[in-house]
Amino acid sequence: MITMQDLVKKVSENLSEIKTKVAVMSGKGGVGKSTVTSLLAVCLARKGKAAGIFDCDFTGSSIPKIFGLESETPVIDEDMVYPVSSRKFGIKIISIHFFFPEKSTPLIWRGPLISKTMLDLLSKTKWEALDYLLFDLPPGTSDVPLTILQVVKPDKIVIVSTPQKLATDIVEKAINMARMLNAEVTCLVENMSLYECPNCGYKSYLFGNGKARELSRKYDVPHFLEIPLDPRLSELCDEGRIEDYENFDFDVENFLKI
Repeated sequence: MITMQDLVKKVSENLSEIKTKVAVMSGKGGVGKSTVTSLLAVCLARKGKAAGIFDCDFTGSSIPKIFGLESETPVIDEDMVYPVSSRKFGIKIISIHFFFPEKSTPLIWRGPLISKTMLDLLSKTKWEALDYLLFDLPPGTSDVPLTILQVVKPDKIVIVSTPQKLATDIVEKAINMARMLNAEVTCLVENMSLYECPNCGYKSYLFGNGKARELSRKYDVPHFLEIPLDPRLSELCDEGRIEDYENFDFDVENFLKI
């Protein structure tokens, strides 16, 4: 039986060709981490970067649905797992969901088993030389986020929040967790920041305004990004066509730098 020490070593070796590892986390559930992860990957791919996503949210996976890959199965050859490629931009994606018999099958595992299985899958995935590998983390500050920050040691951390204080109070804990583990928080994303009327242009701050920006300033996070509510984005995610979303195009590489 392989020891945890050996498994950690194998993960490190297998990720050695990845130029930049980015963890997308929040601490709070329901803020849109998977959507933000997907948008970042699509934006990077549009700019010609080789991008991949490792779906760390084993019990609440959304990435396969967002990319329309729910029915796909990774190729397994000689104990290596080959990621599924997204249809439009060839983003390399691995999710535990790909191995479920049905999309409605729940994963009823305790934390230690999830963490060990996640590392095993990371050690056996044939990523090849990616420019960016994004880790879509589940909510919370234990088990899986802790394992990723300690073992993978991401180069950059993207924190996702929504505008209301109910979210930012929890998100602040995720920022402190990253700092305690010497992980570099480079960007705070405020998702669902506002709604702009497509007819008159009036901007409505449905969930409040300013709390996430205040948090970003409090912790001197270098970059702050607002993503407005957009029904079109929600529709495309439901349809598995996020790669067709055109309203998210910015200098993403600059936002991942200090």
